[in-house]
Amino acid sequence: MCEEIMTSVIKDPQFYKFSLYGFLKNLNFSDPFIILFFVQEGLSYASIGLLFSVKAILVNVLEIPSGIFADGYGKRRAMILCFLAYIGSFLVFFFFHGFPFFLLAMVFFAFGEAFRTGTHKSLILEYLRQTNQLTLKTEYYGKTRSFSQIGMAVSAGAAAVMVFFSGSYRLLFIVSVIPYILGLLLIISYPASLDQVIPAKDTLSKDDAGKRIISWVRYRASLEGLAAMFRKPFSRRALLNSGVYGGVYKSIKDYIQPVLVQVVLLSSLLGGMEIEKRSSLLIGLAYIVIYLLASAAAGRSNRIADMFRTQESAINTLFFSSAAVIIISGSFLLVHVPAGAAGALILLYILYNLRRPMQLSYISGLIPDAAMASGLSGESQLQSLMTAISAPLIGLAIDAFGLPAALLIAGIGMLLLGSLLHLSAASK
Repeated sequence: MCEEIMTSVIKDPQFYKFSLYGFLKNLNFSDPFIILFFVQEGLSYASIGLLFSVKAILVNVLEIPSGIFADGYGKRRAMILCFLAYIGSFLVFFFFHGFPFFLLAMVFFAFGEAFRTGTHKSLILEYLRQTNQLTLKTEYYGKTRSFSQIGMAVSAGAAAVMVFFSGSYRLLFIVSVIPYILGLLLIISYPASLDQVIPAKDTLSKDDAGKRIISWVRYRASLEGLAAMFRKPFSRRALLNSGVYGGVYKSIKDYIQPVLVQVVLLSSLLGGMEIEKRSSLLIGLAYIVIYLLASAAAGRSNRIADMFRTQESAINTLFFSSAAVIIISGSFLLVHVPAGAAGALILLYILYNLRRPMQLSYISGLIPDAAMASGLSGESQLQSLMTAISAPLIGLAIDAFGLPAALLIAGIGMLLLGSLLHLSAASK
């Protein structure tokens, strides 16, 4: 391991493995059409919101135990369980129909999310620590994240083609199994040194030599580090700031799908085709644009952050800008300009991907090294909690008042919460 601090990102084989992970993980072909799939299956928006809420609640419940498992037993092992759960979810969605089975699929998906969020980020952080690149973590996050956005763009294009020719949203789930199997094999190939399990004070007997066990000592070490982080007011505020932002974003972002269908219905675009085929092409094209722009934004996050006086001011500015964009999207829908609303929601994706590397870099600087997976999982847990609260409320608002009003309510609520949770360097 090199002893000097690196001044530029090392693009070695592990860098490309981290990047390939993001690419494969985002080849979930159902993502660009998930809302439309549920609507086609006869679910109300309230039921759709409930599905997302249940998923978020389960992620919330499992987040800390999964982070503790990763810290205590191995991050790679946690990621292996994650991919197996994702694959199980896709299989249930493909083979079964109806709300109860979709709920079961969401349970599997939540299990995968809980074991993934925070864990892979901590693998990256551990590798940066081992290679003396911790000072480059914002740039490293941004560059590896940009590959994940490219994966989303490829996924959107391929999904649009599949829906165009098959007319089926359900097919997307079984095809998604293939890249996730490849992702599972990729994780297995990561260096064992990245597991960085927390040393246990207890010792193994000779009969148990070589066996790996999860001890309560390891659990306690992770929990104590995480609790210490929450006791500090400025780190608690940073976590809540991230949780609110991410939760509202995740509750809203997929509603660009029905907005794009409205664009098709109110335009003569590709007028010679059926509505479903026109919609699939427009949605696929829109998501390709979204993910390519988001990829460019993530890769340039570090440069944008440098334009601000402090990290806090950059994070705050992007928070309030995102809330304003949500309000603008709802306003466009109110005056029957869905193309304007779609453009605003595309901008929301870009702002999120500019902000996310900054937020991760900021929060990781507040977390003790020994509890990094637990701490980052805690940050994701707060996002899941906010998603669990906001997703069904937004679904109910859509059923009761329509999508425009729901977006306006969400944007205004986000502005109010942002004013309470803004970050300040002086508070550290």
